[in-house]
Amino acid sequence: MKLATYKDGSRDGQLVVVSRDLRLAHYATGIASRLQQVLDDWGFMAPQLQDLYHQLNTGRAPHAFAFDPMQCMAPLPRAYQWLEGGAYPSHLALTQPDWALPGTEPVLRQGAGDSLSGACEEVVVPSAALGVDFGAGLSAITGDVPMGSTPEQALFGIRLLMLCNSWNLRQLMPTPPEVGWGPVHAWPSLGCSPVAVTLDELGEAWRGGRVHLPLHSSWNGRKVGMCEAGEDMAFHFGQLVAQACKTRSLRAGTVVGSGVVSNQGVTSGRGAARRTEWSKGFHSIAEKRAMELQQQEQATTGFLQFGDTVRIEMKGKDGQSLFGAIDQTLVSPQGDGSDG
Repeated sequence: MKLATYKDGSRDGQLVVVSRDLRLAHYATGIASRLQQVLDDWGFMAPQLQDLYHQLNTGRAPHAFAFDPMQCMAPLPRAYQWLEGGAYPSHLALTQPDWALPGTEPVLRQGAGDSLSGACEEVVVPSAALGVDFGAGLSAITGDVPMGSTPEQALFGIRLLMLCNSWNLRQLMPTPPEVGWGPVHAWPSLGCSPVAVTLDELGEAWRGGRVHLPLHSSWNGRKVGMCEAGEDMAFHFGQLVAQACKTRSLRAGTVVGSGVVSNQGVTSGRGAARRTEWSKGFHSIAEKRAMELQQQEQATTGFLQFGDTVRIEMKGKDGQSLFGAIDQTLVSPQGDGSDG
């Protein structure tokens, strides 16, 4: 099934069930008003929502209405915690070449889960001079996951998947061996797709804890990335969730992200003619700049400016959008495109 949260003036919004083709929606008021309620009592509420979802898809839901992504908050507007993993070594090798790449266990970072942003919400940052970047990926929303769960056990704790845009202020990112407050300030609110979906909605594309479909990203209307999400994912979602609950239990409503989806480049030629190409593009500007440094010894692509738009979407084998699209615009605190 597919679930979304509509704006209603509150911080947690109103839970709605969305049809498979993303054309219709129905309030879940008679079952639950918020997604967190469902996550807290999944075994009881999920079957009821599934019944409503079936009615919606078969044209038997009496109070269905046209689904509007513009009315969506994040599917889970306030998460108890948001963690992001570095599941794609190719992204880390490009953007953080001086850092040690993860070995047998994924590395997780913690972002702000108190205010996740909706798919069409404007993104406000203090200044465009901070090196504003996007990061296209996927996130899992979990139920309760016991401490010490194995990756296989952790997979059973995943309730929903959604697309995410991990916004980043690159100028505030630390470089080894620096630590400090950079990481806290460098990650603005996580952008989320209009709907979150249960794993069965992915069909055969959900295999081994990975989503085997291409992720598409566009910058100001120009397609820049179409990487395969499952192809080079070194750590699947079960491993990411298991790492998160290694020494503590996870509560229902935890968001665990994959990190920026990235595919390995293909190297050809020898000596001075040796060159690496990334035919599937990039899902963050930092990646593009790193590619330029390798290819031409100079990064020429700048970071995002106020007024720029970023669109992220994933489609199934039938060409239909699975999660709806993240379509966000970067704006200044003044809302006028100025930088202060």
